[in-house]
Amino acid sequence: MSALHIGVDVGGTKVLAGEVSDHGRVLRTARRRTPGRQAEPRALDDAVTEAVLEVADRRTVAAVGLSVAGLVDLTRGRVRFSTHLPWQEDDTAARLSARWGVPVLLDNDVSCAAVAELAHGRGLAHPDFLLVTIGTGIGGAIVHRGELWRGANGMAGEFGHVRVVPDGRVCECGLRGCLEEYASGNALTRLAGDAYEDGAAITAAATGGDPAAIQALASVGDWFGVGLAGLVGSFDPPVVVVGGGVSDAGELLLGPTRAALERTLVGAGHRDLPQVLVGSCGSAAGMVGAARIARTG
Repeated sequence: MSALHIGVDVGGTKVLAGEVSDHGRVLRTARRRTPGRQAEPRALDDAVTEAVLEVADRRTVAAVGLSVAGLVDLTRGRVRFSTHLPWQEDDTAARLSARWGVPVLLDNDVSCAAVAELAHGRGLAHPDFLLVTIGTGIGGAIVHRGELWRGANGMAGEFGHVRVVPDGRVCECGLRGCLEEYASGNALTRLAGDAYEDGAAITAAATGGDPAAIQALASVGDWFGVGLAGLVGSFDPPVVVVGGGVSDAGELLLGPTRAALERTLVGAGHRDLPQVLVGSCGSAAGMVGAARIARTG
C-alpha cells in the first residue's frame, strides 16, 4: 500500500484532518476542537497531531498539507498572523515536520480550497472566479486563467477584513467594522441567539421553517451580498464561488446574497452579474486542497 498524503484544515473552531484520494474523494477523517487564539501554540500543535495520528492509524505518512486560517508565508512555511489561532509569526511547518518526521506543506485555507475547486470542482468549468468562504470568518482567493493570484506578499484575498461599517463592531483582527463581523458563522450565531447550539443547528432549523433562524441567515446573506458587491466592482469576475460551512445553508443564504449584490453593485442594471454558486467541494474543500498540495508539492 502506498504512503498516505494527509490534508488538515485548521480553522477557527475545528481541526479537520483527512485521507484524500488523488481524485479528491475523502476516505477517512478525524476532528478536534481548535483551541482559542489565547491558547499556547503547543495546544494547537497537539490537536493537529492527534487528528493526523488518528487518520494515519499507524500507516506510513508521506507528507501532510496544512490549510490554515490566516496570513501565510509560503516560502518559509510560517503563519504570520491569524485572527482565530494561537499561531502568530510561527514556524509551523518546520516545527511540525520535525515532530512528525515527514514533510509538512503550509498554505492559506482559502487558497487550499481554491486548489480543490480547480482540481475537482467549479474550476474545471470556470477558470476565472473569486472564491469567498463563509465559515467562522470570511476568506477569499482570486483565480485567473486557472491559477491563483496571490499578490505581492502572497496574501491576497483577505476579503473578510474589508471594512463595511466605519467605526462598527470590533473585529478579532483588531479593526472595526470588518465584513466578517456582519457576515460569517460568528455573526450568524450572534444574530440567532442562544436557542441554537451552532451554525449547523441554525441551518437545520431554518431548513425546517424556523422564522428566527431564517431571519438570521437572511441578515448574514444581505451583508454578504453587500460585501460581494464591493469585490465584484473591484474584480469583475464571471463567477463567485461560495464555500465554507455557512454555505451549507444554500439558497437560504444565497437568495438574500444575490438580492443584496444586485441592489448595491455599481451599474448593476448595465452589466452582466456574475454567477454566484456554492462550491462543489463543500466545507471539506480546505482539507482536500491541503491533501493535494501534500501530494503534488
